[in-house]
Amino acid sequence: MPDDEPKPGSAEDQGPVTITPELADRLAEKRTDLFEEFEIRDEFPREVIREAEARTEDVYAEIEAEIDEREDLRDLTTWTTDPVDAQDFDDAISIKREEGAYRLWVHIADVTHYVTPETAMWEEAVQRANTVYLPDYTIHMLPPVLAETVCSLVPNEDRLAHTVEMEIDDETLSFEDIDIYKSVINSDERLTYKECENRLEDPSLPLGEENELAFELADRMHEQRKEDGSLVLNPRRDRAHTIIEESMLKANKAVTHTLMWDRGVEAMYRVHPQPTPDQWSEALKEIQELDGVSIPGDAWGDDPRKAVNAALEESPGRQLNKIQRAVLKVMPRAKYMNDPFGGHHALNFDIYGHFTSPIRRLSDTINHWIVHENDVPENLIELCDHASDKQKDGETVERLYKQFLQEVGLDPHAVNNRGVEVVDDPAEAKHTA
Repeated sequence: MPDDEPKPGSAEDQGPVTITPELADRLAEKRTDLFEEFEIRDEFPREVIREAEARTEDVYAEIEAEIDEREDLRDLTTWTTDPVDAQDFDDAISIKREEGAYRLWVHIADVTHYVTPETAMWEEAVQRANTVYLPDYTIHMLPPVLAETVCSLVPNEDRLAHTVEMEIDDETLSFEDIDIYKSVINSDERLTYKECENRLEDPSLPLGEENELAFELADRMHEQRKEDGSLVLNPRRDRAHTIIEESMLKANKAVTHTLMWDRGVEAMYRVHPQPTPDQWSEALKEIQELDGVSIPGDAWGDDPRKAVNAALEESPGRQLNKIQRAVLKVMPRAKYMNDPFGGHHALNFDIYGHFTSPIRRLSDTINHWIVHENDVPENLIELCDHASDKQKDGETVERLYKQFLQEVGLDPHAVNNRGVEVVDDPAEAKHTA
């Protein structure tokens, strides 16, 4: 059985959630109502589509013309790791062991080579500000005809990238050197998370040793973050997720530290305020009262994030969601700001911002532009506020749409994982899966 085929008897093995045409119409009507209420743009204007289609023409000639102006990394072993159903691959990694250091490359799709401020695509991306993910329905920030082709780091194809190259000290895991530059890469393979796990199980397979080294570094960075007080609400992620999550966090941190300390420029920083002491006490009390959950004595201290981490790691699996909810209830919303004052409380980073997902987040796209052009948009504060508001709107729409699915007898998790199929015969509509 192929790596990512659903196991017999699993939820995914049941096939799509089937619904009647009438229910499909109700879902479409609900989405339309929510999009209108929260001013979420679903269809792309024709001008935007025309621009996107034009930028997918003569791709190889354009890349060839760019090579002399970029770092040519096509011979560097590089790969992507994404969910099995991913439609675009916007980040790839490379890694090598050096004397006293790791060298980690994070390659990000060079979106701003194609989407620039004078284009209709840029204006549309600014309006949308982010991709909104609903169960079995996605509202993209960028036209898929662009995002899923020239901006997707598909294997065995030359692609334009924005690379963050980091020399990471072997002992402290701090940055010895950071270099951010435009590049041309050629991904050796597209791995799913499950395939990545298989390579870790058997390092003799292609990319096995590379993923083993990537996990060695990622696991160390993950443990260091926890020791430093970073809140880890998903403590039981598999090794493949850990590699990608920690690599992206390190790259984001490298870019925003470079922008602030080396260049001293404004950017779209991610700022996360901390709860008040009373709010933290309320959350810890709720966690301590959960059945089968206790906060170990040595975790009680002056940092409630470490107490939550300890509770999550030692709690029964059935209580994970309740612990997470108790924390999220008291957490202020993170927001985009033009300076990093206040830092990111949940991550315990003094400076943080986004760079690794320019296909789905405006903040990353803007930061790509600032890094390359060393130029800050005049309306940066307005862009920060707008992106923060649109992210909140997108999350609200997702929550309300999931509530509606439940109201009409659909399981949002099943719809999200299995998709939906419309059937004419009501008897075949087993949508209450």
